[in-house]
Amino acid sequence: MSKGGISIDIPGFGARHILTVLTDYTGTLSRGGRLDVRVRELLCKLAEAVDIHVLIADTFDMAEAELKGAPVTVHRLTADRHDVQRRDYGMQVGVGHCAVLGNGNNDRLLLKTAKGEGGIAIAVDKRRGLGQDRINRQKK
Repeated sequence: MSKGGISIDIPGFGARHILTVLTDYTGTLSRGGRLDVRVRELLCKLAEAVDIHVLIADTFDMAEAELKGAPVTVHRLTADRHDVQRRDYGMQVGVGHCAVLGNGNNDRLLLKTAKGEGGIAIAVDKRRGLGQDRINRQKK
């Protein structure tokens, strides 16, 4: 049975039909290498409509274990040029019908390619970097 995808009309960009989600793992789906229970639930629900590919460098060496049993395809990147590997994987999948999620410099080429090919590029910020430092200082 084929998944129907998700149709969305974005003001200023037009209608898009998403068949696949390509996403980074560390800092995009996870925090400190851990996949939140709620994120897993949302991935399961999203996977009913689209195929989900998680591109991992596995910074914390935990991603595959954390994603075990989730309805996603895990693609492990090799040691160098993650930005190029992500872009090339996206081109192989066909980014024109993809929503791409990423949060780092190594996602920039894939995000740019998706946008250029008619897909959706989404930059994600899960309170990392300076923003997280500010939050930690406020808690003290």
